[in-house]
Amino acid sequence: MFKGRHFDQSVILLCVRRYLAYNLSLRDLEEMMAERGVCVDHATINRWVRRFSPMLLERFNRRKRAVSGKWHMDETYIKVRGQWMYIYRAIDSVGDTVEFLLREQRDLLAAERFLRKALHRHGRPDCIVIDGSQTNQEAIIACDSESRLRDRTARALKPIRIRRSQYRNNRIAQDHRRIKRRVRPMMGFKAFSSAEATLAGLEMVHMMRKHQGRFAFNPRPTLKTQFEAIAA
Repeated sequence: MFKGRHFDQSVILLCVRRYLAYNLSLRDLEEMMAERGVCVDHATINRWVRRFSPMLLERFNRRKRAVSGKWHMDETYIKVRGQWMYIYRAIDSVGDTVEFLLREQRDLLAAERFLRKALHRHGRPDCIVIDGSQTNQEAIIACDSESRLRDRTARALKPIRIRRSQYRNNRIAQDHRRIKRRVRPMMGFKAFSSAEATLAGLEMVHMMRKHQGRFAFNPRPTLKTQFEAIAA
């Protein structure tokens, strides 16, 4: 992953981890690294975050533990190029992150794409809790029917139960806050691709803090230990 890089792997991981995990600007990190005797430009750190965040997330997902059969689905928003864009997210009954997806539009196609991604990675849940969104309900029904038609087993699959309740979906509304709290100091993104890559890293750190990764040597590893393990 880090072959041919001018800087050592430990320096790159340190910068990426601190930027994703803490409310630091790129220039803050540049200054902090200079105090350590490492001269690295803030633009270089930004390129590291955009390049390595999706790669690290892919490796983390290989260690990600299974989620439960009850999901809470909702969407929130961030600003990209001065325009509001939407993050579709789902967590399970214990608060673990199921899946996320950044889309430019908040519509049926976006909701269906998110659900197909979640179903492909985690399989079919028993129940999905949503708020009053009719679009999300239609997306679940469509993707559920598609999933059952594609199933090649002899078993009879029950339809995914849909529960519409604003109160019951407060769980994921609270979970949105940690992501938005970190995005806010970034003052928006200049491109969809950079927002997508950075979001991958932010969601990964959020899952790490919830200890969703399987690490046999340590059931509750630190962020530093988890970054080093998946980068090895």
